[in-house]
Amino acid sequence: MTFDPRQVVRSLPNFLSEGYGVQFYFNTAVQRVESSFLYAANQRWEADTIIVAGGDDFQTLFPECFRDTALTRCKLQMMRTVPQPQGWQLGPSLAFGLTFKHYPTFQVCSTLQALKDRITRETPEFDKWGIHVMVSQTARGELTIGDSHEYGLAVNIFDDPAINRLILEYAKQYLRAPTLEIAEQWHGVYAKHPEHPYLRVSPVSGVHVVTVTSGIGMTMSFGLAEQTFAEMGVPA
Repeated sequence: MTFDPRQVVRSLPNFLSEGYGVQFYFNTAVQRVESSFLYAANQRWEADTIIVAGGDDFQTLFPECFRDTALTRCKLQMMRTVPQPQGWQLGPSLAFGLTFKHYPTFQVCSTLQALKDRITRETPEFDKWGIHVMVSQTARGELTIGDSHEYGLAVNIFDDPAINRLILEYAKQYLRAPTLEIAEQWHGVYAKHPEHPYLRVSPVSGVHVVTVTSGIGMTMSFGLAEQTFAEMGVPA
């Protein structure tokens, strides 16, 4: 099942507000958190339980929780085509051979090392930029294509067009679509730990810091939320 993050982010607040009475405060940066209290500019809220989900922001709230954890950041470059003509449908999302090298799940494959060696030997630029290629389609018919992986606490705000060319040229070897005209290019950033898929700590009573530290945040977010609530004793 494929979701368009832009569509979800745009519609989720109304869904949660109307269906579950969730209150949202946009353009409101939480500057300090204490046991039972949150502070943002001239506002203060009191709560029995507070969850801090700051993504790759390691400095604003409870920076001590992130020190000496081997956490870093991962920048990935993405592209999206114009809508495909005449209602053309991709069908299921696609992943190609480079993906076997990227995800730990495939470590069980007995011939994986041979594949890694061949990629390193024949196309070392894929290793250099952490490229593996996946394609999915939005409800409007656009194809989303990515991605690369660059690691480091300081993220370069400038995207490298050569990386996008490598991704697109590789995709063209396997993908047959009416058009691969690129309409949008962007990059994302997420927290990354070399071993752990998420970080969950309680720095003070009643406060829980939770962040996904791998590239599958959208995939595992609801499961992690349910597990976090269960361990806190809060009905999900």
